[in-house]
Amino acid sequence: MTTASDDAALRPTPISQQPLQGKKALVVGIANKDSIAFGCARAFRAFGADLSITYLNDKTKQFTAPLAAALDVEDALFLPCDVREPGQITAVFKAIEETWGKLDILLHSIAFAPRDDLHGRVTDCSLDGFLQTMDISVHSLIRMVRKAEPLMKDGGTILTMSYFGGEKVVPHYGIMGPAKAALEASARYMAYELGEKGIRVNVVSPGPVMTRAASGIDRFDELLAQTKERSPARRLVTAEEVGMATAALACDFAGIVTGETLYMDGGYNIMAG
Repeated sequence: MTTASDDAALRPTPISQQPLQGKKALVVGIANKDSIAFGCARAFRAFGADLSITYLNDKTKQFTAPLAAALDVEDALFLPCDVREPGQITAVFKAIEETWGKLDILLHSIAFAPRDDLHGRVTDCSLDGFLQTMDISVHSLIRMVRKAEPLMKDGGTILTMSYFGGEKVVPHYGIMGPAKAALEASARYMAYELGEKGIRVNVVSPGPVMTRAASGIDRFDELLAQTKERSPARRLVTAEEVGMATAALACDFAGIVTGETLYMDGGYNIMAG
């Protein structure tokens, strides 16, 4: 005979309709409404999180300000963040500390390579181009995690955006391939280092989405067509779909998932070359 306590232990654990209610999330890398980072921010908000978002400069602010308003972002937490500018990362995290006193979620969605180095061979990449690519695309995550760590007092979730070209060669992806490989390796090491504090670090690797950043990749339209043809889903993913899956990964019920690269590409990554 089972007791009442035994019966209760067998029942499904209730899940809130807003599993991120009360969580504080910083989203870095929204350029416009088509950005994958905006898809993630929308999902975080739909799941109940409070948001801080950043914009690159005054030129991009005109595109991101309406998005911040739609996401109910406080004025004090809609902040400039050009990772090349000394002090801007520090200012973002100072504002979060002063306003919220803590941080639960950090989404890093930044990548850049100089045009000549992006469109050229890796073999021919300039030293300046290599260093700039790695600084903006990889080390910016490390700098942000260093600032986020003391604010994640009760643990937290750190997420960064990669692409399959960091694991396998994708023609025309150029120097971003080595950059994404370095980003993924860095995330794994930080997952190891921060795990005992309850801080998870994961990499999200979406399939190609037509975003402002992606438009800089040479012959990107061919990559979209190839992905649609070869992926088991036989279609492209959307920023909204990536956002919802990423938000689920940020929830407590994904608490055992860390140090992983999670593909959200309709299965494209499983296919043989």
